[in-house]
Amino acid sequence: MTFVVLIYVGIIVFCIAALWTVFTKANQPGWGCLIPIYNLILLLRIAGKPGWWFVLCLIPLVNIVIVIMIYIALAKNFGKGGGFAAGLLFLPFIFFPMLAWGDARYSPQP
Repeated sequence: MTFVVLIYVGIIVFCIAALWTVFTKANQPGWGCLIPIYNLILLLRIAGKPGWWFVLCLIPLVNIVIVIMIYIALAKNFGKGGGFAAGLLFLPFIFFPMLAWGDARYSPQP
């Protein structure tokens, strides 16, 4: 049981480090990924979406569409396509580290 908990904590720390690096690559404070509401606001900033979309994330079913749109914009701002956005949505523990430590460069789209 202790081994499973250690593996779980290791995966969580790895994912936090990846998200921290993604935020830093996008010129946002890395520590912002640790604060629950603030991290979504920063993610909206990185994706180039308006801050009021945070309210849309609170509406059931609408939030699913909004998160998909945020991940598509996030992938686009890092020079990736729709397939990568699907990876961010379904396998974030694999694709966020790829975004963080891969060759992706942040260049916000107008």
